[in-house]
Amino acid sequence: MDTSAQYDRVIKHCQQLFTKKTTDYGTAWRIMRLPSITDQLYIKAQRIRTLEEKKVSKVGEGVMEEYVAIVNYCVIAIMQMELGVDEDENLPLETVVQKYDEAIHETKELMFAKNHDYGEAWRDMRLTSLTDLILMKVYRVKQIEDNQGQTVVSEGVKANYQDMLNYAVFALIKLGVAANKP
Repeated sequence: MDTSAQYDRVIKHCQQLFTKKTTDYGTAWRIMRLPSITDQLYIKAQRIRTLEEKKVSKVGEGVMEEYVAIVNYCVIAIMQMELGVDEDENLPLETVVQKYDEAIHETKELMFAKNHDYGEAWRDMRLTSLTDLILMKVYRVKQIEDNQGQTVVSEGVKANYQDMLNYAVFALIKLGVAANKP
């Protein structure tokens, strides 16, 4: 199992959707403040948990689509942290793709560092545990946001977004998104 290749295939899938949505909607997400993005991540992760428990979706989209959304909202959060909120700025598609790639590159490097230390333990985890870890990270970010970014010993908001992104990629790998893709 080549984690790097699987990771790249999942990201390619997520980025293709993100690029298509950017073509359709522009960079409307630029208006979003970080707490709003965190709330979107909460909604997505909570929906996954509900689907895992109820085993039925009444709106048609399933768990996979929600994990893809988590990846893309985490990238949006990381970009917003760098760019700042700007309700008027419509970024060119090329800039968005470049910023997306930069956020992913840094996050993938973090994944490799953690995989070195943890020995790819995620491969033996249940999908439900990955969902719970994402929810836990969302709650941590919400608490940091409620504390106006002040922490005593904790990692910052960006690291939590990166962890959520990586957990969602792991879930998508486990769901087979990285399989049989060129």
